[in-house]
Amino acid sequence: MMTTRFSKPFTRLLRGENILMDLPVSRLVEKSLFRGEGILTSDGALSVETGKYTGRSPKDKYIVEEESVRDKIDWGAVNQPLSPASFASLYDQVLRHLEQKQELFVTNGFAGADPDYQLPIQVINEYAWHNVFARQLFIRSGESDTKEAPFTIISAPEFQADPNHDGTNSETFIVISFEERVVLIGGTEYAGEMKKSIFSVMNFLLPEQNILSMHCSANVGEEGDTALFFGLSGTGKTTLSADPNRLLIGDDEHGWSDNGIFNIEGGCYAKCVHLSYKKEPQIWNAIHFGTVLENVYVNPHSGEPDYDNTTLTENTRAAYPLENIPNALEQSMAGHPSTIIFLTADAFGVLPPISCLTKEQAMYHFLSGYTSKLAGTERGITEPQATFSTCFGSPFLPLHASTYAEMLGEKIEKHAAEVFLVNTGWSGGPYGIGKRMDLAYTRAMIQAALQGELKSAETTRDAVFGLHLPLQCPGVPDELLHPASTWQDKEAYMLKAKDLAWKFEENFEKFANMPEQIRKAGPILHTPETAEY
Repeated sequence: MMTTRFSKPFTRLLRGENILMDLPVSRLVEKSLFRGEGILTSDGALSVETGKYTGRSPKDKYIVEEESVRDKIDWGAVNQPLSPASFASLYDQVLRHLEQKQELFVTNGFAGADPDYQLPIQVINEYAWHNVFARQLFIRSGESDTKEAPFTIISAPEFQADPNHDGTNSETFIVISFEERVVLIGGTEYAGEMKKSIFSVMNFLLPEQNILSMHCSANVGEEGDTALFFGLSGTGKTTLSADPNRLLIGDDEHGWSDNGIFNIEGGCYAKCVHLSYKKEPQIWNAIHFGTVLENVYVNPHSGEPDYDNTTLTENTRAAYPLENIPNALEQSMAGHPSTIIFLTADAFGVLPPISCLTKEQAMYHFLSGYTSKLAGTERGITEPQATFSTCFGSPFLPLHASTYAEMLGEKIEKHAAEVFLVNTGWSGGPYGIGKRMDLAYTRAMIQAALQGELKSAETTRDAVFGLHLPLQCPGVPDELLHPASTWQDKEAYMLKAKDLAWKFEENFEKFANMPEQIRKAGPILHTPETAEY
């Protein structure tokens, strides 16, 4: 049973004329405009700026070190502990701060589209636009049989912590208390902290119910064939899962239960830097009244968003409900996936465009979560850098990574899902020499995987990475399927491939406790083909 050290004092906040409960989006937008929180664009979207913080603050994220979770959390740089005493102090200070506000905005909803596994959520905001965001991103309140107490998000961006007094790293804090079922946020206006905090909560709660929580997009075909798309930012996860011939289940967060796949959210939080109608028409058309645009430059005269202008940040975002996508699946649930796609944008140009993975290789690459950061994306990066994010979502995993990987392996085996690694990055050489994989070819490869056309395809084993490469794929030139054949300098290819292979192995050292067959499912570093290099 849940402890109640504080006797739920936030109920004090929900009494009085300053409480605006479950306002419709139209009224919340009116409030936002009246309060000077944002402006309307020519498309009718609500455009806002988040000030100092234009992205998440991972160094300011904490989990309260409570007795019931102390031995379960994978403590470290991602999951920093905060003492119960520090949390209680912050909690009380935030409540006293909010009690002085003339208006507080409260909305109720859920996380988890499957009624069997829904988590009720209550969101308390001091900004009206934050409440619009919560209304659009979480599942709107409706009929539910759950008797579970809600998880409450209390967001107070204007309250700043005192690190010397409150035990935080800065004035900003995002704190999860599993015993009190509270997410406490302060010192940042970035709305994505609300969304990702609840995802972290679900990543703790769902595995305890034997449900794999996943940072991925999902869609389903006319025959009920479900597909999952894992990938870090820039790999094409949203673009490639938005298939006009398939129904979108969701674009970012899902659970995999004994019933099948379900979306955790009720909306989309799409990156919109360099957004264009030609490349991403579904996202473009989804941006209208009710959408929240974060940190997008808007022409002061015409009111038109300029998605190529990164004056404020490259992390520009659009938040809108799932129903803004024409081919979104209404119930946001589907059967067990028959196809799983791991997306990577390899800027070194050495990973194959598509590979068929064994279960062990799938677990290895799931734990690795590889892609590349390109020059210019961050200050100080002058050439591509290998990036690894465990399970394609390490900032949001409260439990040990092996928990999620083992569940994935079990489900792949139980439901006979085919797994593919697809490189949407460079071919014929590294970034600056080779060229980016043609999107049409990538779509053809994914289409072949989804339609089962690679099941019986003849394959060859890559000499460096041990991956199984199809010799042919409909709609793709044969020579493109083997990366070495696209390089003019074969020795340069082998050196670059071996260098990346060692990076994989170095990263995987932290998973030394994984079974040997998983650890050996990575690159082949000492074969006759590579030894001379």
